[in-house]
Amino acid sequence: MPSVLELDLPLLDTTGLDRAASIAVAAELSKEHWLARTDLGVVVLRYRDVAAVLRDRRFHSALSRLPLGPADAESELSRRPSILSAEGDEHTRLRRLVSPAFTPAAANRHRATMRRVVTSLLEAVSDEGTCDFVTDICEPYPIPIICEVLGAPASDWRLFSDWATDIFKIFNGNLEEDNPAIERASRELDAYVVDLVEERRASLGSDLLSDLITAEEEGDRLSTDELCMLVRAVLMAGTDTTRNQLGCAVALLSQHPDQWALLVGDPEPLVPRAVEETMRYIGAVRATVRIASCDVVYNDVLFPTGVAVTASLAAANRDLGVFEAPERFDITAERSAEQLTFGSGIHRCLGAALARAELQEALMVLAESLSTVTPAGPPTWKPPSFGIWGPATLPIDFTRS
Repeated sequence: MPSVLELDLPLLDTTGLDRAASIAVAAELSKEHWLARTDLGVVVLRYRDVAAVLRDRRFHSALSRLPLGPADAESELSRRPSILSAEGDEHTRLRRLVSPAFTPAAANRHRATMRRVVTSLLEAVSDEGTCDFVTDICEPYPIPIICEVLGAPASDWRLFSDWATDIFKIFNGNLEEDNPAIERASRELDAYVVDLVEERRASLGSDLLSDLITAEEEGDRLSTDELCMLVRAVLMAGTDTTRNQLGCAVALLSQHPDQWALLVGDPEPLVPRAVEETMRYIGAVRATVRIASCDVVYNDVLFPTGVAVTASLAAANRDLGVFEAPERFDITAERSAEQLTFGSGIHRCLGAALARAELQEALMVLAESLSTVTPAGPPTWKPPSFGIWGPATLPIDFTRS
């Protein structure tokens, strides 16, 4: 059985390329090979194989290997368990307990607030006919939603925004400098959540935290520490992803005026398709990394214990064997398979229903309010190395309906 480390594989080299070019290179390489080499290990490129790796429980999330503190000191964050990196029985138990709180029905409770927040942000710039969509709409949009979802008062949204900004410094690659701010924000968030948990235990509401507090199966309940962990996970996984994916969607639609006109003309059926097509065409999460927890044989290839396997979501979403004309951006297309930007398997995005609802409501408000959306200048994009990626600036001109 050949080891993947011994195979003569092509090299996927995207050095110096922007995100769009990187996606194109990976998609082109996938036409000839399902596997390639990278500086990290190997990368899986085709839809069927990406989905299979993500659904194979022997491949563990690499998030557990992510350094969460300076190299010369044990970080307080690194000692905290997280559903985002848990595996085995611990992960199965947590997902079983919390999954009922993350259903589409639970997300739908907040659609009116989503519309209200987007409408308010749009009204603040509507007289100008131009804005930086990232700064004016994307950045402030998710936090009020997260506050409502968790049952935190709207008056505290600035606190959550500041905590999210500091906690996300984990991914900046400068832990020596950023760790004090990361640790401080995490401690302050935990203290806030502990107080909120006590309030909710005394008086339950129709919010996610209340759902999590009452979650029970055969007498098993979440501890206060686990509730704090889940709130951190919701804040981390539900903020930057939504900001960036909404930015990616509007960047694409502004560059394709024919698609925007279609969306404006028939928003009810096309908004959900537009969300899926923008995520397929240019997802805010390009790839996810797995580690072989044991020797794994897949597709007649041995993946030795400890080898890093990158699942290229971006390449899978452009797989010519799965999607017809995958290089074409078309919100009317009936795609034969689900886009993989949310992942797959046991680590599939727990908040996918909430993210879909946020993106759908934002695009619905925009389609109903703006007859045209066009670039007011070239967008600038975050570095392609960013794990969660999107436009850093997105100047647009628009006309009101």
